[in-house]
Amino acid sequence: MKVDSAEDVEAMVDEIGFCLGLTDARKGLPSVYIAVCGRRDAHLPRNVQKDYEASRAWVIKDEVIARGRLYYAKLLKGKSWFLAPRMIPIFNSIWGCSRKGEAGILSKNAQIVLRVLRKEWEMATADLRSECGFKDKKDLTNALDELQRRMKVVPQEVLYVPKFTYIWTLAEARFPEELAVKMPRDEAVHELAKTYLEMCGMTLLGELSGKFGFQRWESGRANHQLVNEGFAERLTTGVYKLSSIF
Repeated sequence: MKVDSAEDVEAMVDEIGFCLGLTDARKGLPSVYIAVCGRRDAHLPRNVQKDYEASRAWVIKDEVIARGRLYYAKLLKGKSWFLAPRMIPIFNSIWGCSRKGEAGILSKNAQIVLRVLRKEWEMATADLRSECGFKDKKDLTNALDELQRRMKVVPQEVLYVPKFTYIWTLAEARFPEELAVKMPRDEAVHELAKTYLEMCGMTLLGELSGKFGFQRWESGRANHQLVNEGFAERLTTGVYKLSSIF
């Protein structure tokens, strides 16, 4: 699949469920960059600033963020992900944090940022750092990364004039209905395993755990459920394929 517009990316993610942003074939997951290249073996060059495909992927990424139809944030393993709306409850159930649990899970700095954004609703990076009272930029960066992992905060726009900055807002402001859906963790893992297998056609031993950080027993249970449902076939230990593939 090759894309060349924000609408193309939205259609792709709606179809497959999720993808990464500007990563290449070495991550083993679909991404906007790979789709712009139209090659599964696409590799990012060292000098991405002078590469047309990398630059085009960056521009399209910013357009998708501004349109707000897909969930975009730095979620797993420090990578930025695009999620179709139907995947938001699944990811939130696995990696999110309830409002009641924030005090025991989030760091002090993350709680400060969250409190400011709940008051102001949206803020540019520099203004947010000033309002939070952080002297070190790393304090805000780490807090925002943590809040993105917990699906509390998202960038809603990227500005380049008069200077480069992200505009940050609450995730619940953009996707209130999806984030309000409650789902047991085991059900969410099952649905993610199903989406991933449908995307790949076949998964190998340890692959699901490696990609998403699940315990081996958790991945195994989800895959066995897919077999019991007739959605997947077990070829050998830890290896599964879609039943619809002959």
